[in-house]
Amino acid sequence: MSFLLLPFLFADKLLDVSELAEDIGKKQGGWYDAAREAAVVNGKWKAIPFSNIGQLMNWRTDWFAEVGVKKFPETWEEFYEVGKKLKAKDHPYGLELGHGFGDNHGWLYPLLWSYGGAEVQPDGKTVSIDSGETAGPSIMPASSSRIACSRIASAGPMSATTRPGWPSRSRAPTMPKASVASQARLSGNRQGHRPGDEPAGPKGRFHIMSSITHAIFDFSPQKEEAQKFLRWLMDEKQLGAWYASADTYYQPLLHGYDNAPMWQVEPRNIPIATRSPMPTSWAGPRRPAVSWPRASPNTSSSTCSPRPAPAPRPRR
Repeated sequence: MSFLLLPFLFADKLLDVSELAEDIGKKQGGWYDAAREAAVVNGKWKAIPFSNIGQLMNWRTDWFAEVGVKKFPETWEEFYEVGKKLKAKDHPYGLELGHGFGDNHGWLYPLLWSYGGAEVQPDGKTVSIDSGETAGPSIMPASSSRIACSRIASAGPMSATTRPGWPSRSRAPTMPKASVASQARLSGNRQGHRPGDEPAGPKGRFHIMSSITHAIFDFSPQKEEAQKFLRWLMDEKQLGAWYASADTYYQPLLHGYDNAPMWQVEPRNIPIATRSPMPTSWAGPRRPAVSWPRASPNTSSSTCSPRPAPAPRPRR
């Protein structure tokens, strides 16, 4: 299994699975364009797309109402101001700002892009992270971690800042929406949760492409067996059951699931499937030189990570 743009980083080490990918697409309604963006390198499928992990904010309408807010903030500035009021009510934001590779990118990249910032220019060679456009969004995470977020949101690991606080009584909004909402539903503690779209910045509203793919190393002695396994895994019987069990956490990249029953379990998640997400290499081309998701809390400003990540515990 690989994620984000790893198929591009290791393209020369991965088996060409174009025939398998095209066959899967023909049998299940065809691939979304995003699937090709996630797995096709120089005209060849270097991985089999599995899903996109769609990102929506999850917010507590009852807590927002306590500070006079009935609609999720439209802009990052509004989001920040509402956050200060919520924290004063002991309902802080729960947004990951640690050294992870998923939930933190889910809001930090859209924040950066919405202000006109980007790691690289469209030529894929000009590094542009150190720019005036980066200054605005780099200040917000640092300020939010002190003024609007929970204490662990500034340096906690990937899951620590988001999942433990929901559906308990500690976080007002958090992400990803689907996994948090599923936890709330299973616990019978829905508490007025609603999906909220990423706030917009001066340059618009953006969403990240958090793709999950399956690839085969071309030096593997079990290439044929691996392809047979992927063909079985991606068959509608197995794949459909997997998606159904995930409660829309995984956004299918095949049109055959556009009207799948899973969407009706939580119809408010349908916007996940109707957006055009950007890969982490945007605005540059999708190539190994710019494919690794380098944007972390430390990328644009050292003040974005007020506390260092905890040291790993020694093995016993």
